[in-house]
Order: sequence, then C-alpha cells, then structure tokens
Amino acid sequence: MLAAMSTPALRSSPQATAVSRDRGDACPGTLRLHAADDGSLARVRVPGGVLTVRQAEALADAAERLGDGDLHLTSRGNVQLRGLDGGCGGELAGLLDAAGLLPSHGHERVRNIVASPLSGLDGRGALDVRPWLTALDTALCASEAARALSGRFLFALDDGRGDVAGLDADVTVRATADGGAHLALGAAGEALHVTAEEAARAALLAAETFLEAAGRSGAQVWRVDELALTEGELLDAVGRRLTAEGIRNERRRRETGRTDGPAPGVVGDGLSVHVPLGRLSAGQWRELTHVAAGELRLTPWRGVVLPTPGARSGESLARLAAIGLVTDPGSPWLRVGACVGRPGCAKSQADVRTDAAGTLDAIAPHGLPLYWSGCERRCGHPRGDRVDVVAEPGGGYRLSTDVHGEEPRTTTMNDPARLAAALAEITS
Repeated sequence: MLAAMSTPALRSSPQATAVSRDRGDACPGTLRLHAADDGSLARVRVPGGVLTVRQAEALADAAERLGDGDLHLTSRGNVQLRGLDGGCGGELAGLLDAAGLLPSHGHERVRNIVASPLSGLDGRGALDVRPWLTALDTALCASEAARALSGRFLFALDDGRGDVAGLDADVTVRATADGGAHLALGAAGEALHVTAEEAARAALLAAETFLEAAGRSGAQVWRVDELALTEGELLDAVGRRLTAEGIRNERRRRETGRTDGPAPGVVGDGLSVHVPLGRLSAGQWRELTHVAAGELRLTPWRGVVLPTPGARSGESLARLAAIGLVTDPGSPWLRVGACVGRPGCAKSQADVRTDAAGTLDAIAPHGLPLYWSGCERRCGHPRGDRVDVVAEPGGGYRLSTDVHGEEPRTTTMNDPARLAAALAEITS
C-alpha cells in the first residue's frame, strides 16, 4: 500500500539540520481542535493503530453526531474527524474519554506510536510487539517530562520485519533475531542493542533524553533529526542514561532491511484492506467493526488489518470489497495518495482528491507512486520514492520525481487528463 512511499533508504548526515521557530507546536489533537475551511478538525491518537470494536464504534458515533460523517486515516495510523463545530470540544472529549481513548488528557497529543500491524498474526517477525505497545503507551502517559514532546514526535515499534522501521520515526525499536531489540534515533545509522524486556522503557528514556538535549539547545526543536548535534552525540547521551537506569546496552550498526506494509487480502489470521485516500464513511467503518474479531488495526499506509477467524475470511473479504474498500493487491489505489485539498483546505489550489480519483487508469502498475498536493506545503506527503503532483496557483499541476539518489525530473500539465503523458515524460 503506497509501498514505495513508505520504505525510504536510511539517511546519514554528519549533522542534523538546525531548526529555528518563533511559535509553539500547533499540531491538532482531540482537546485542541484545528480550524479548517470545512469546519474544525480533531486528530485522535491511536497508539499502534489498535482499536477495540467499542472504541471504533465511539469514533463512528462522534463522526456522525459532531462531524461530516467520515473518518479520515492518517499516515501514522491515527484518525481525524473533520467538519466539527468549533464548540463541540467538550462533548467530543467526553465521548472519547468514555471509550478509553483519552487515558491522559495531558499526553493526548504525544501518544504517537506506530507498530507492525501484522505482528502476531502471520508468523513473521522476531516477536509480537503488542506487549511493547502497551508498556510504552502506559509509560508515556505516566511520564511528566513526556508531556513536553511535540505532537509530531513519533515512536515506531517494529517486530523485526522492517515495515514501520522505515517511517522516519524519532525513536525506533526493532526486534532482532537474537531475542533483543535495536533502539535507533531518527535517521542515525547506529543503534543501541537492549533486551526485549527493557525495550519499551528504553524508548521512553530516549525520548526524555532528547527533550533534555533540546532544552539545552535553546531552540524549539520538535523532531530528533532537527537537533543540531553531530551524529552519535544523542545516541551517546541515551546510552549513558540507559546505563544510569540499569539498562544494559551495546552500540551496534543499525539494521537496514525493509519490507512493505501489508498488501490487501488474507494475511495469516487476519484480513487486510486499503482505504482509498484514507477516507471512510461511517457506514464503511461500521462494516469493518462487524467483520473484526475484537479489534481493528489501522496501518500507517491508510489501511486496516482485521484479526478474523480464518474459516470465513474469503466471505468477509468479499463483503468489504462490496462496500468500496480495496482488497485487490493489484489495485492502482495502492499507488495514489492525496492531501485533503479543496474544499477542506483554504490554502489548496485544487480539488486534488477528485482529480486523483479520476486519473487512476493512468497509473502504471509498476511505476512510481503518486502523491497529489493542493499547495507547496504537501501536507501528509509520505517518505520514499514517488512522483509529487502539486497544484499550481494559476491552475494545472507541476509533476516532479522524488527518487533517492537521482536528480528530480519535472514537467507540468494543465489538465489532469494529461496525467499519463506527463508521467511518461518524466519517468521514461
């Protein structure tokens, strides 16, 4: 699912890019709504993308009662509710609190954790990361220091297969074949090897060490790779902190093998579906809860994995295909993403979602993925090789390749109907 977008090569630079900001982090949450052209927006953090059926039903109720009736999946496995009345914050918080989606009001924007969505379902991976997920989220919500993390700071828990390890997380914990784990920071090429039992605690301590370093820098730094330290300095500081806390650690070369996110279809003891442009109606969402056996796992590739009894998996997959979800691993939808565009965003120059949906036939089955953006900000754009399709202020689009190790190739098109020709021009 947008696989080439999600598995970039590791970057390695002698020094991070220093960042200077004159404002605080305005990243939206559930208790801090964001004003958009189509109403207010709430971003509900779902650590590891894991929702119980009851929690999923509460989100559908909130979308229908307070928003536009749709649920929007993000590239971090979270859920956005749009079209909200600006004064509904208290009611929304009450609904989500009752469902267990707000375990700590002081930490609701910092519970950004992605986890391998197939962990424990398909027999792959070195271990099941669910215990890590529970332990890290609990520790995160109990840490007073962690409240200062940016809403953009990201943890990744990888079961060893390498799927979420390529998602540009600030702190990545990856299971290793020897029964331990690698703790890596940002794009650094080295990691700290710790025991699996200490991995979740080590991840939190790494984040707290980052906050201390950011505080000493005097700059408003939100992500690890923005911290103006030479590569290795922060890792050294984390190693010292772990040692002081009684966690044995050893510096090693970071594992770099990568795999894609789950393809649509039957996957071990579950089903995987892709959601076109990440947008689900409340009806589609509820159909997912009816098929699910106890929980839903939202993926960072705008898909959903459903642990289900294997005996009826084929029937369930057909049921989900009938309501417009992608169950075919060859679907062009897997190679297309887009920001919200018009009419939801005042800065957008075009209705990019309509244009993206109308040009699926132009997507080559083995070509680069496409990401449509309504303006130069390219909100939500993924990592990895792709073609950026950016709306121009005067109309039309500019297309440019973004391929690791290659110079960008650029062209323009006045009409989305010319997409096939424009792609051929820059990718042939």
